[in-house]
Amino acid sequence: MRKGRYDLVKCIAELTTERVDAVPAVFSKIHLHFKVNGHDLKAEAVARAVKLSAEKYCSASIMLGNAGVAITHSFEIIEND
Repeated sequence: MRKGRYDLVKCIAELTTERVDAVPAVFSKIHLHFKVNGHDLKAEAVARAVKLSAEKYCSASIMLGNAGVAITHSFEIIEND
C-alpha cells in the first residue's frame, strides 16, 4: 500500500480458525479478516495487497495452504477523518 502511496494508518488482522476433531487437533480452516485504516484507500488496491500477501509474500500462509488447510481472506476499509 505504501508503494502505491496510499495513506495507510493501521492494519489489523483478525483470525478465525477451525480445528479437526482428532489428536493432534490441527487447523482445518483459517480465515483472515483485515481491518485497514487510512485516508482515501481504494478497495481494488487493498484487495490486491491482501491477495499478494496470501499468494506471494506470506510463507506461513503458503505452507499451511500446501498442507491442506483451507485459508480464506477478507477485508474492510475504515476511513480515517
